Amino acid sequence: MEKFKTKEQLLKEWEQKQYGHKGAKKNGVEVLPQQELKFSTESVTDTTLKTDKETETVKSKAADDYFVCDLQNYSFKDDTATMEAPIFSLSTQEDQKLWVWTSGDGKKTVEVAPSFYGRATVFDKDVLIFAASQLTGAINRGETPSRKIRFKAYDYLNTTMRNTSGDNYERFKMSLKRLQGTQITTNIKTGKSRIAKGFGIIDDWQIVEKSEKSDQMVAIEITLSEWLYNAIVDQEVLTITPKYFELRKPLERRLYEIARKHVGKQKSWRITLENLRDKCGSVRELRRFRLDMKNICVANNLPDYQFSLDEDIVTFSVKE
Repeated sequence: MEKFKTKEQLLKEWEQKQYGHKGAKKNGVEVLPQQELKFSTESVTDTTLKTDKETETVKSKAADDYFVCDLQNYSFKDDTATMEAPIFSLSTQEDQKLWVWTSGDGKKTVEVAPSFYGRATVFDKDVLIFAASQLTGAINRGETPSRKIRFKAYDYLNTTMRNTSGDNYERFKMSLKRLQGTQITTNIKTGKSRIAKGFGIIDDWQIVEKSEKSDQMVAIEITLSEWLYNAIVDQEVLTITPKYFELRKPLERRLYEIARKHVGKQKSWRITLENLRDKCGSVRELRRFRLDMKNICVANNLPDYQFSLDEDIVTFSVKE
């Protein structure tokens, strides 16, 4: 029968050998342990004695709990919280303005503070749509994905109909910086929970793989905010058309989101021009916003939806 030694016996032997002993000195200098044993009050077995290296390996495995976005067949999903509130800037220039929005009934509020690189834009939001689509696809398969995700930069650029040239990799990196730096404070619940603190749209990001030839990013790791993750897990998302990514005007993208969120199964949905301007997050004077709307109405580029403008009442409807 194997005879186990007590903690005290092991410690005494260890001190006698002075192998890695913290009290041992050489030439008057304290010697740091080369391999310190982890002691337990339980019987000493292979599972209760671990070296520092083994312990770090266990921690590393726990830290590597992430979801790989590599699904091929899935629908594009947009979270209803950011479809409802104008969180993302419509500006194509660096937007350093603090943005505050209150819903028409006064029940929902959002404050968006820009990052050093400016406020996150409606084009930056494509990162969240890509993530929400992949995570929802996994959830529909019965998985419980982590809010820490990994994906290839090329897959993201290709999926969102961007050119895969070097410049777009740098633009993607700026998008990630704005998404992390933009701070949100809101009373809008996601997943039946309210986040009672300011938070970034994403918690953090890092490049986990680079090209050996060009030093260009290959794989990215992102941790989504709890606020967004709760919305995805609770299925507070709507399917959107892939043609959304073909829209190149920020206002057109925002109008599509609003139409998709509010028309639903109705024949039509109406809103005043002024309220629509606020809901879009536009800072244009009303007369200029009216002209923008007329031009978009004539162009009729919105996928699936159309709208009419009559005496400052905007009516959205499904295209025939």
